[in-house]
Amino acid sequence: MFNVDLLVNALTTLLVTLDPPGLAPIFLSLTVGLSRQERFQVATRGSLIAFFILAAFAVFGNGILGLLGISIGAFRIAGGLLLFWISFEMIFEKRQERKEKTGENATTKDHIHNIAVFPLALPLIAGPGAISATILLAGSFPTAVERTQLLIVIALSMVSLFLALVIAERIDRFLGVTGRAILTRLLGVILAALAVQFVVDGVKSAMAV
Repeated sequence: MFNVDLLVNALTTLLVTLDPPGLAPIFLSLTVGLSRQERFQVATRGSLIAFFILAAFAVFGNGILGLLGISIGAFRIAGGLLLFWISFEMIFEKRQERKEKTGENATTKDHIHNIAVFPLALPLIAGPGAISATILLAGSFPTAVERTQLLIVIALSMVSLFLALVIAERIDRFLGVTGRAILTRLLGVILAALAVQFVVDGVKSAMAV
């Protein structure tokens, strides 16, 4: 049974958290000196690794919480607060600065060989925010069929991100500094609203309202 509203909410949450347009210029800085084919390989590998990481948390995240004795309501509150902090960083352009610093450090230390794994897949794509959002969303997809739908949503999000990385140069030229700032702030406001909804749902669940 398809719940269109739930699927759209899940896709929106993941896309806003992943922020493909914001990641495009960082990807370019990470892959300076690489050919177009090499960039394509890095984008492909990084997106696939990030997908499997998020898929694992989508399938096993709730089980891990259960073993730790953490209720889904408590995690929704904590995850919602974390996502709200990320939205705060997006609105005030702190997240972009942090990601750029992570990319610069990794490029200096490890350069090209494992760049698809670190820092692209982890922590730039499948970072704390994306992982938290995935586990939160998994609580709304309890059955096997619904969990499969969530995996499809994650896959669609990764395809969108992959395409953004492939055309990163065009996106960077099209948006420019002003365009990226406006888009990041707009996505930050949307993520803040979604984060508040997670907290509200978590409070209701914890109090069994």
